[in-house]
Amino acid sequence: MTKLISADSHVAVRLDAIRDRVPRSLREAFDDATAEQARIDEDLRGGRKISLDDWDLEAFRDPGYREPVARLAAMDRDGVQAEVLYSEVSAFRSFGLVKGDWKPISRAFTDHLTEFAAHDPDRLAVSYQVPIIDIEYAVAEVERLAALGARSVHLPNFPSEIGLPDYHEPVYDPLWAVLQETGISISHHLGNRHWLYDIMRRDPTPQAAIFTSMPALALAEVIAWWILTGTLERFPRLKIVLVEPGLYWVPGFLASLDRKAKVYDLPGLRLAPSEYFRRNMALTFMDDEVGLGLRHLIGIENILWSTDFPHPATTWPHSQATVARQFADIPDDERDLICARNAERIYGLA
Repeated sequence: MTKLISADSHVAVRLDAIRDRVPRSLREAFDDATAEQARIDEDLRGGRKISLDDWDLEAFRDPGYREPVARLAAMDRDGVQAEVLYSEVSAFRSFGLVKGDWKPISRAFTDHLTEFAAHDPDRLAVSYQVPIIDIEYAVAEVERLAALGARSVHLPNFPSEIGLPDYHEPVYDPLWAVLQETGISISHHLGNRHWLYDIMRRDPTPQAAIFTSMPALALAEVIAWWILTGTLERFPRLKIVLVEPGLYWVPGFLASLDRKAKVYDLPGLRLAPSEYFRRNMALTFMDDEVGLGLRHLIGIENILWSTDFPHPATTWPHSQATVARQFADIPDDERDLICARNAERIYGLA
């Protein structure tokens, strides 16, 4: 049996469970902020609902989606040793909407996930959402999380969409410095650019298949922003993981960046863009035989396998069989890097 570490899995978070941890004096502010975020999301979708009727929702129904002990059992059923976990609630989009002190709310959210992972910290590794609306607080939170054994922080993909500076701006330098020093990786999980919702509203397919094919490609902007601004030249030990973009499109995009670097004025760069990518970045995928065929153009040590539990594309509970099929013609040492050893290195998992 192949050793498997999923670099992208999900855990349900109930807002009422977070609310119970919030100081009573801030619960009304919490309610108002979550209601406002829901209104914003509804406006973006324009009332469009995605039908789930044609998907097998067994994984969503599994108690491991919500309960840590059951989660370990679900992982055992799937033959998965460890998982990097992402909350289904994008809390960092809501903190700036809180009228009052958002910091205890942020701490309540983090503590809830910390308790989930505490059931087996060698197998459950949360990517914690660190607010970036106050960099001094963000630095202190990273230091606190590092002391708790955190391995990853989850940051917004497009800070400008929540009214914040882009990541090359000097305001973030203390945060990049502490992440570099602690060795905690940065995650940019697949998400929707605001303008993509226009496609969603017009998409005639029942499950919004056109819309859902777009977000992975939008992560190209994240790659380009980190590299072409020279930020990775200034912080050469940052570890950045692009979560759920797939692999198939990346070699061509990196080649296009390398061509641009030869003709554009990019004074912050000493290396080719693809070299920064291979030194500092990694990508996750679930089932992408085309992309695996291009693995040497991406970098064997830059690829992380995942289950995406419990989303419709998940390989659960057949991950071992899915891996066996995808890696049938791939050398065992390369398979082991992609399926476990790269995650062990990046996240400090055994």
